[in-house]
Amino acid sequence: MNTSKKKDSMPPIEDYKIISVKNDTTYLDTTLTILKDYKFNYLRKDNFELLPFSNTGQPYNSLSLRKDYKKTFPELGARAKHFAYMEVEDVNYYHVPTPLTDLYFKTVPEQGQQLDALFTVNTSENLNLFIAYKGTRALGRYQHILTSAGNLRMGFSYHSDNKKYQAKAHFASQDLLNEENGGLDSLAITQYINQEPEFDDRSVLSVNFENAENILFGKRFFLDHQYTLTKVTDSTNMLSIAHVFDYSYKKFVFNQDSAENELFGESFESSNLNDETRLKNLFNEVSVNYANNLLGELSFGAGHTFYDYGYNSVFIKSGDTIGNRINGNLLHVVGSYKKKIGGFGLEADAKLNLSDEFSGNYIAATASYEFNRDNWIRFGINQNSTAPNFNFLLYQSDYLNYNWQNEFDNEVSQRLFADFKSKKLFDISGSLSQIENYTYFSTDDSGSVKPFQAGSQVRYLKLRAEKEFDFGLFGSYNTIMYQNVLEGLGVFNVPEFVTRNSIYYKDFWFDNALYLQTGFTFKYFSEYEMDAYDPVLAEFYVQNSQKLGGYPMLDYFFNAKVDKARIFFKLQNLNDLIDSNNDFSAPGYPYTDFLIRFGLVWDLFL
Repeated sequence: MNTSKKKDSMPPIEDYKIISVKNDTTYLDTTLTILKDYKFNYLRKDNFELLPFSNTGQPYNSLSLRKDYKKTFPELGARAKHFAYMEVEDVNYYHVPTPLTDLYFKTVPEQGQQLDALFTVNTSENLNLFIAYKGTRALGRYQHILTSAGNLRMGFSYHSDNKKYQAKAHFASQDLLNEENGGLDSLAITQYINQEPEFDDRSVLSVNFENAENILFGKRFFLDHQYTLTKVTDSTNMLSIAHVFDYSYKKFVFNQDSAENELFGESFESSNLNDETRLKNLFNEVSVNYANNLLGELSFGAGHTFYDYGYNSVFIKSGDTIGNRINGNLLHVVGSYKKKIGGFGLEADAKLNLSDEFSGNYIAATASYEFNRDNWIRFGINQNSTAPNFNFLLYQSDYLNYNWQNEFDNEVSQRLFADFKSKKLFDISGSLSQIENYTYFSTDDSGSVKPFQAGSQVRYLKLRAEKEFDFGLFGSYNTIMYQNVLEGLGVFNVPEFVTRNSIYYKDFWFDNALYLQTGFTFKYFSEYEMDAYDPVLAEFYVQNSQKLGGYPMLDYFFNAKVDKARIFFKLQNLNDLIDSNNDFSAPGYPYTDFLIRFGLVWDLFL
């Protein structure tokens, strides 16, 4: 009787709100769907367009173009370390009627575990506090690929009694460490490809080295607040001012006990190699926002960025000197517009850097029409100009070949895109991208990894469709992606086809106390010249000498929901049981073997 009263008195789940930095609001979802299975991974995101390495927390190879069309300023680099790095847009805010704890747990290959825990509480209607920590430690099956990572986030959201003042803020501290082994050596690659039984114990396969690691450190203080000058109750005209503050510090470190000169070339030091790259950013932006029933929502703003990237010493070589610092101040202006009339919506925003050293801009315009709640269409255009990341422009290392200073032109990109979503029909999206001065890493004539800029444009077509079929006790979810590099093949390589298909049984058991889904997921991507991985830079680079891929990946899953807990059980890569695994995630880096994985997501309400 008391239990029944407790359940009846619990607030509806819709009251547990999750708010993005852009104020997009959803609510806590405790259902179990096939999409939840796709997101039950280290990133806690659907990784359909990514190919993981063998150990949890290692890099992912990209099966499609990953580009931010609203970036106007260089980033640190070391992009292979950033898959699990939480940026500003990855931190959510909350509003909950009772304290909430969200727990994520999943096993890892060999020794270790991964855990992501969030606690949030509203101390009053006005103030919410949250703290979260994601920790991972995984040994892996191959020599020297241990992962040790931590992502701490804490923050608050607040609004005044009259709701004129609103604020969101957080602090994040992150450290992502990977032991690096350079992949399998040439003998081990042959033994792995030939599926020799004595090497089913992956720990006996020899690797290129066992004495290196790279680490990405990061700290960030972020504040986004605004004050409404007009009456909050005045829905006809609203005027507000807003301010965004972001101080970020990143450091990328590569350590190696002794130099591997045959792989990376000559070095200044024969032992205790230590490369450290730092970036500090101090960002401020002030904007004025006006909303009118007739005109829509308009915003204009201006901002300032102080940046400091580089190293502690200057590199001097015969006939050349490589500097150690890129720093300065940057001013920018921004604007946005939003209007909705019935089912038709229009959005546009733009940004312009007022700088000769780091000129940059973007324009984004989107139009949409909502036929009804379950059917809508959206199409738009992006135009973007931005400098390449800092590690393309300036880099220093204890390895001589990894020292350069370049004056590259801005990457200039255009994209046309369209999305159509229909619950009854299907979801389909398409885009056509064109990039001038495409910047990438590849190898030079001596085999050293270097930054390059394409002399001709890259043109890229991408189409993706997905559809779920419901047959009562059975269901199926299917996703297919087609890609075509119309121009630029050889500097930008992706598979032509990627597909994922799930078929499953679903039902309630034990007088509706348990809901389960069990079935198989099949994934496949076509063979292509897959990007290779460089541990010194923590970057993927283009190679055109070896085609990889073209292999199937089959998983069996058994997922269950009991109350607010979702339990996930998976037999991963069943192919390995049928025909021993000899596939790759990147040249020299094996794809994961058969694994038994278990985990849960549990929401606790007080």
